[in-house]
Amino acid sequence: MNTRKFTILHSNDMHGDFFADDAKEKGALVGGLSLLSGYINRVREEEENVLYVISGDMVQGSIIDSEYKGISTIEIMNYLAPDVVALGNHEFDYGLPHLLFLEKMANFPIVNANLYIKKYNKRLMNPYIVLKKAGFDILFTGIITEKIMDALKQQELVGSFVSLEDASLEVGKICNAYRNDDIDLTILLTHIGFESDKELAALLRPEWGVDLIIGGHSHTILDQPEKVNNIFIAQAGVGTDQIGRFDIVVDDDTNSIIEYAWKLIPIDDSIADPDRRLDEFICSFQTVVDRKYNTMLCKFARELTHPRREEETALGNLIADAFADIAQTDVMLVGSGSIRVPKLGPLVTLKDFIACFPYDDSLTRFSIPGSKLITLFEHIMRPENRDGEGECYQVNGRVRVEYDETNRKVTSLKINDNHVSPTEFYTICLQGYHASNSQAYLNLSEAELLESGTAKVVTTSAQQVLDEYLRSHQNLDSKVEGRLNYKA
Repeated sequence: MNTRKFTILHSNDMHGDFFADDAKEKGALVGGLSLLSGYINRVREEEENVLYVISGDMVQGSIIDSEYKGISTIEIMNYLAPDVVALGNHEFDYGLPHLLFLEKMANFPIVNANLYIKKYNKRLMNPYIVLKKAGFDILFTGIITEKIMDALKQQELVGSFVSLEDASLEVGKICNAYRNDDIDLTILLTHIGFESDKELAALLRPEWGVDLIIGGHSHTILDQPEKVNNIFIAQAGVGTDQIGRFDIVVDDDTNSIIEYAWKLIPIDDSIADPDRRLDEFICSFQTVVDRKYNTMLCKFARELTHPRREEETALGNLIADAFADIAQTDVMLVGSGSIRVPKLGPLVTLKDFIACFPYDDSLTRFSIPGSKLITLFEHIMRPENRDGEGECYQVNGRVRVEYDETNRKVTSLKINDNHVSPTEFYTICLQGYHASNSQAYLNLSEAELLESGTAKVVTTSAQQVLDEYLRSHQNLDSKVEGRLNYKA
């Protein structure tokens, strides 16, 4: 029996989490790329056959990344030297042309099998790579989330196979074409969410030989990997506070994993020494950002938090109320995912603000009947939308909704303490990204949003108007009030 042991380290959804945080224990540091790099370096020294992979969303989430539009992040990732990386939805945040520029900057391969130039039926990225390690051949391919299609609405030439069934066939196409007797291990890097990973694994034919799915997007923390259809599925949460580690033994004769151990490794200063050179490199970007953005914007009455995008938050309420005031609208929907920090304040600098709300999108006000407003809330409040993979919202204080979990329906919808009439029209304001994808996210077509003929662009820059609002309103406060209520 010809076998080899491999160690596969994996990250996902790093989101510009560059620096370590202070832990509750005095003097302890948790996370950050310096400690993460120190751990990766240590494993590379201790083990013979090490691979480090990233399953999407390296960019977005920090002021450094926003200031340099991902260029700083790719330079820093070059320092970490991953063996292979897959695309996530946030790699597209700065536009498709810029993504292609970032790909050329990367010293590591980026794989994706299901993003196509439609007219020519050509894949946009390298669909796979075979890495040779210790005489064994390891095939990697990548699959993206449907949200990338949402970000590419304006890119008419670019399309994708986005359903899980179509994605599974793309995996099969790659495996059928490139997996042969010499391929000893097949790893699928995804960015579709943990629940979707399990569904995808169930669709893959055993003959295609996929051994591992290493995923991202849903920020899932696991105690142990799932196993579906004889395929191991793992994910490593979010940020740099932890890293996934597979120690596997692969049999060359059967091209299969015959032994495995997996654990989620917490990254702190007890497990590795900081990589000081990487620290210095990141700080060179931080110095420029501090010089430009370290000015006071406003002060809140207290610290406001945004711990989970699936629930109403104090910080989300404040931002939704600010936009509702600016837009003069009955209903303001703010994408929970566009608020990128778990807490803000009480002192808010310009740097803090941009890290919190990095997306510079438009705001458009529409007028729709109450019946469609009820349909909208039933869609966004449904249980399966709150599983870490859906598109959830913060709403303004004029709105109170009660949702019956058992019967999956809105039982009460009030605006300004008045029950919504199905036949009356109400104004609703949306960020441009959500208006462009209203059918998928709100269960309302573009035609339904526009049927009243009163649509109005409130601003072309939500970030700018929120900046001005905060500057002119000091000591703001907000609390969780029960704007969105879920009842059994």
